[in-house]
Amino acid sequence: MTVKIPVRFRKLVPEAIVPNYAHPGDAGADIYALEDTWVAPYSTVAVRTGIAVEIPEGWEIQIRPRSGWALKYLGYLLPNSPGTIDSGYRDEVKVLIRNASVSALHIARGDRIGQAVISRVYEIVWEEVEELQESVRGLGGLGSTGR
Repeated sequence: MTVKIPVRFRKLVPEAIVPNYAHPGDAGADIYALEDTWVAPYSTVAVRTGIAVEIPEGWEIQIRPRSGWALKYLGYLLPNSPGTIDSGYRDEVKVLIRNASVSALHIARGDRIGQAVISRVYEIVWEEVEELQESVRGLGGLGSTGR
């Protein structure tokens, strides 16, 4: 059974497209570009959506890439993926898109540029200690399992 979390939103401009789910049971709601945007090679832009949200406290919305775009457009990346929209944020939702190719990337108004997934937030309670418990992994870090 899918749990439904109400998220209030406001269109900042009348032509903004409300995020929506393409199919029942989808995890991510499609997010739409508000206006035509060109992303130059090897650059990053914040693409406007024209939507602001009010996320309930204790939740976040994660912005993730669309797999179809990743397949279709070689250079399409969301550099901070998943991006987090905190419950206290009230400004316009923008999607950071990086073009990692040698060709300019055109985003048309109304293109589905990302997807929004709502997630529960758990707050970390940091406890300072003098020593940490040993583990099997120990101090093995980045790349240590390939040696």
